[in-house]
Amino acid sequence: MKTFLSIGAGPGMGLATAERFGREGYHVILAARTKEKTEALAAQLIAKGITAVAQMVDANDPTSIQNLFKQVAVSHGRLDVVHYNAANLRASNVLDQPAETFNTDLSVNIGGALTTAQNTLAAMPGQGGGTLLLTGGGFGLAPSPDYLSLSIGKAGIRALALGLFDSARALGVHVATVTVAAFIDPGSKEAQDVADRFWELHSQPLDSWTVEIVYPS
Repeated sequence: MKTFLSIGAGPGMGLATAERFGREGYHVILAARTKEKTEALAAQLIAKGITAVAQMVDANDPTSIQNLFKQVAVSHGRLDVVHYNAANLRASNVLDQPAETFNTDLSVNIGGALTTAQNTLAAMPGQGGGTLLLTGGGFGLAPSPDYLSLSIGKAGIRALALGLFDSARALGVHVATVTVAAFIDPGSKEAQDVADRFWELHSQPLDSWTVEIVYPS
């Protein structure tokens, strides 16, 4: 059974994307910081007949992400798809955000994605390839002064995807992002639409790989 790992799994796009891959027969691993919430999300998938488990990870801590990859390698073997979905959605501007929370936000919004990419690219080429999916955002295209750290983080996600695309493709790893230029409610049709975009990227044949889909478009 192929394996799908969601880092920063939440009730919106994260859960919808995990369910989309689960419906295709993937074993789903949901990883997030809060054990009870993550187990509840896994239980929703299990109730729909999807094989799913919950793991704990702190996207702010590179060691925690590294340990998650090690645990998954031991318990599940190869990883076919990794989805980085973690983000601190803080409403704050340059005048009122302390440096401490700004740096923490960036550590989650882009630092965790970098660590995830490093671990993914270290593992997948040796198993014949795979897919790294990154949840981008419209603020990466049109920054908001009221969501400064999120805007910089999403710009970083887009730069990471575009910057890694060619070198990762040479290793057989498809790095791609859905730039979500909308607020998405949990359980909504829009969340399912975003999940479909991630599946579309993953399903592209090698000679047709693309790095980005903007939603809605």
